[in-house]
Amino acid sequence: MNEPSGILSLVTLGVANLKRSIAFYETLGFRRKALAADGVGFFQAGACAIAVFPSDELANDANIASEGMAENFRGIALAWNCRSEHDVDVVIRRAGEAGAVIRKPAQDAFWGGYSGYFSDLDGHLWEVAYNPHFPLTDDGRLQLPD
Repeated sequence: MNEPSGILSLVTLGVANLKRSIAFYETLGFRRKALAADGVGFFQAGACAIAVFPSDELANDANIASEGMAENFRGIALAWNCRSEHDVDVVIRRAGEAGAVIRKPAQDAFWGGYSGYFSDLDGHLWEVAYNPHFPLTDDGRLQLPD
């Protein structure tokens, strides 16, 4: 099995008003995708994707709120989508070994995938996820479904 290689696949922006943010990005010309995903807005943005998600829910999902980190939370999470749950575990372990703070160990996610979070050496939040609903191209780019 190949080792997962680094690729930025998704940027999640924590937003104050989900409906307003979705409308804003649609007005800018981004086409909303993955419409079946409730409570989040996904947009294909070239080789990467953008998601808008309520800030408080993003902090909760990453276990930031429960650790008293919410006041320092930047409201953004970078995502590394992997091809398997095993790859997620490898990336989370590798990040921890390199000095990252594991914010949420990898686990089954409410949306049907598998994910965990870490903060890099400067506190930037990363989600590492396997999402069976969002396929990856041969070169690792995320492809949002319609």
